[in-house]
Amino acid sequence: MSRFKIVRFWNSAAVAAFVTGAIFATTAVRADPLALVHPDRLLPQGFPSAATSADEANPSELTPNLRRQLIDYSTREAPGTIIIDTANTQLYLVLGGGKAIRYGIGVGRDGFTWSGVKTIERKVEWPDWFPPAEMLARQPYLPRFVAGGPGNPLGARALYLGGTVYRIHGTNDPSTIGKHVSSGCIRMLNTDVSDLYARVSIGTKVIVQGGRMDRFVTQQNAMQPREKLAVNSGRARGLN
Repeated sequence: MSRFKIVRFWNSAAVAAFVTGAIFATTAVRADPLALVHPDRLLPQGFPSAATSADEANPSELTPNLRRQLIDYSTREAPGTIIIDTANTQLYLVLGGGKAIRYGIGVGRDGFTWSGVKTIERKVEWPDWFPPAEMLARQPYLPRFVAGGPGNPLGARALYLGGTVYRIHGTNDPSTIGKHVSSGCIRMLNTDVSDLYARVSIGTKVIVQGGRMDRFVTQQNAMQPREKLAVNSGRARGLN
């Protein structure tokens, strides 16, 4: 067999194997959307990803208070409400009957924490990321666009909070869970944000309880940083 024919043969075999794997993965997801398929194993197009996620080992490495778990939780809020405890880096999904699911989160660093009552206005799987102009001014080395996928800073899912520039989203850096590091958004493990995403709908009430140095976000001031409101320092807000 000539060298040319050998190359053609292996190229054809590789394409066939790729297509077969893609069909298998897509069929499995469609057949059972809640199947135990790790979100980082699938790209937005449904093709298997060669990348492995740090999420897989991370939950067991988190302190117990940051691991996803069912807990006793007393509140007057209706089942389905999301309550975010910024100071303690925890998010609660109220189930009713004195129960809630608790998740560990990453929150805004000093100067970027906030509080308020919002609703989820949009849900996106594997969102694209466009760093805002203010963030690029602070960090000009950032890319201007990152397509949705395992390497995206927004992770596997994003829940957009109405009247603000903030989101509850996944992360490609699980080590930030439990820390005050973001520009105001709420970060979760990709496995956790995927779980939350499947449990809530558009219109879900979100209560953000502030921590130290927080500000209350309203429809009018959502686009302004706390520093501008307090001391007019000109420091701009970010999105993630």
